[in-house]
Amino acid sequence: MRKILIVDDEVNIGLLLSKFLTRNSFVVSTAVSGVAAMDYLSKETYDLVLCDYRLEDTDGKEMLIKIKESYPSTGVIIITGYSDIKLAVELIKLGAYDYITKPLYPDEILNTINKAIETQIALNVNQSESLSEAPKQKTVKQTYSQAENFVAGQSQASKDLLKQIQLVAPTTYSVILTGESGTGKESVAKAIHLNSPRKDAPFVAMDCGSLTKELAGSEFFGHEKGSFTGALYTKIGHFEMANGGTLFLDEVGNLSYDIQAALLRTVQERKIKRIGSTKEIDLDVRIIVATNENLANAIQKGRFREDLYHRFNEFSINLPPLSQRGRDIMVFANTFLGVANQELSRNVEHFSEEVEECFLTYNWPGNVRELKNVVRRATLLTETEEIQLKALPLEISTYAKASAIENSISRAEKPRDLKNAALEAEYDAILRVLREVNFNKTKAAKILNIDRKTLYNKMRAINLDT
Repeated sequence: MRKILIVDDEVNIGLLLSKFLTRNSFVVSTAVSGVAAMDYLSKETYDLVLCDYRLEDTDGKEMLIKIKESYPSTGVIIITGYSDIKLAVELIKLGAYDYITKPLYPDEILNTINKAIETQIALNVNQSESLSEAPKQKTVKQTYSQAENFVAGQSQASKDLLKQIQLVAPTTYSVILTGESGTGKESVAKAIHLNSPRKDAPFVAMDCGSLTKELAGSEFFGHEKGSFTGALYTKIGHFEMANGGTLFLDEVGNLSYDIQAALLRTVQERKIKRIGSTKEIDLDVRIIVATNENLANAIQKGRFREDLYHRFNEFSINLPPLSQRGRDIMVFANTFLGVANQELSRNVEHFSEEVEECFLTYNWPGNVRELKNVVRRATLLTETEEIQLKALPLEISTYAKASAIENSISRAEKPRDLKNAALEAEYDAILRVLREVNFNKTKAAKILNIDRKTLYNKMRAINLDT
């Protein structure tokens, strides 16, 4: 039976929650102060703490920091009587599973508690194995020795992704990873490998997008010395290098049809021959492939073999874009900040509120890869403890400002007349085109069929000129 500690100075609420959770098969303790709660935690191991944000002797933020520092294996949910999005982001960044507001609805809170406990158990298991856990400390002065490995996020999309990794990792299934460019497909492939029985064997990554037709056979299968002009030495191919472990093929949709046929034979027979050799080499390789294109469409167009697709597609995972993982943006950003501090020997501790707002507003077309590069650049440009807005690329801060203006206009009451409707339509058209071209005004003016001066004047009229 799972153990829950309720911390609330309103005795009636604590009592009601205790009775409700006890009826749902939890072992429940209650505390009316932060001091009492820490005393309970020092004597007993709890799976989860439900903590009210406003306490007489402390607040939920300080309690969260203390719990995560002393009892990192315990999950925390903060409960409050009012909603504050900035506070919610900060609490989640510090390690809270969730932040929920009163009034509390039984089904909702029970569902949240169950998910929180499941997630905490998964994160604890991952920590004891090789799957990196998302950072949960107040600052980011930590060592990220496996910076390129999978980082578990807090959003529902990330939790679903984590469950799929845990489900498929122990199997021998081939896996197709799909998703937009920059969503972290290689990190997920490494996570699957590190949580499989093959974790002590090689993980070999191969970029199929950079292969020429002439070199592909040698890169995949290797060659013997003298087997063709320029073969000055014996080369071991990627399949042979990954024998016993995992071979990750990135951008597999770019392979030529001839190489696809050779791959199909290898996957079916589990044997290879180096170019120029008659000796067969037995293979025991798990294959994980990644693509940012729709392979089903490629099959219909005759660019990808359907039989090879089905060989690869024993299990598929679609990685959500960063724009659908809002709660994870600051988790990733703080992880990358820790990595950048190590790489650059810096001591940057956090992001300003304006930077966090920009990160949460921006649409991240380059996904996690873009976020990582932005954080690394900002860390390099920052000589204080806090990353300021001026350290961000112009397109991010401009996009955030434009979105803020758009939101304020949409919330404002507009007169219902044709003139205003025309101005609003013009504004929407300008903003849409500017976003499409990353605020390149020359390109925008060309698409809108106006000169640059006219575009500048219109932008100034709607406060988009800076």
